[in-house]
Amino acid sequence: MPGGRLTQQERQQIALGLADGLAYAEIARRLDRPTSTITREVMRNGGPTAYRADLAHRATERRAHRRRQAAPRGKESPPQAHGRDAEAVSEYEETFTTAMMQSGLPKMMSRVMAALSITDTGSLTASELAQRLDVSPASVSKAIAFLENQGMVRRERDERRRERYVMDDDIMYQSMLASARAMDQIVRTTRQGAGILGPHTPAGARLENIARFLDFVSESTVRAADQAREILHAKATTPTDGAADQGPERD
Repeated sequence: MPGGRLTQQERQQIALGLADGLAYAEIARRLDRPTSTITREVMRNGGPTAYRADLAHRATERRAHRRRQAAPRGKESPPQAHGRDAEAVSEYEETFTTAMMQSGLPKMMSRVMAALSITDTGSLTASELAQRLDVSPASVSKAIAFLENQGMVRRERDERRRERYVMDDDIMYQSMLASARAMDQIVRTTRQGAGILGPHTPAGARLENIARFLDFVSESTVRAADQAREILHAKATTPTDGAADQGPERD
């Protein structure tokens, strides 16, 4: 399987494949590339409906040029904590961003989530995020405001009184509760509409059915989140650890 960056010819094949309605996996098979490579390439360059091979190729060249300018000549990249492979970490950050975008999160919010997720501390300041993502502080502020409203990050002050943005283990639990609260608001609104339109009319009945469905989903979400919360605080086991706890030995 070929490695390295995508060529301009490969990007043209991706654009043709998208125009023909091919799935990412099929495009990847034809190019003998990983599906994740194709997915990431498309999502970071406009998505399946706006992808253009020439623009994507120029954007990639610009990013590579900025990285070369930012890297001091004659010096290697600073070592990663815990002996991690810097290139692999960077590649994974892009993969994480793509996954978040595919889930419906806007691009900048996805990039911020990815950056916070792969830090050992789970927190970064506005300036650290702006520098890491090579974006303006205003872009960071807008993304944080969105994520905070969704319950996906929180703010705190460090010992230097700087505002830090945090994504800790409990954030996913809080995010699920925020989602449930948002659904509750929709339930109330649709039920109000059912009353105004008439519960026995087609439109009113439709809104009432939506309300009943979302009410059930909201209650189930909260119940499942409460039951699963302990998973967030449980110590993860490695395959080696798990092998030691497989139960009684067989005779």
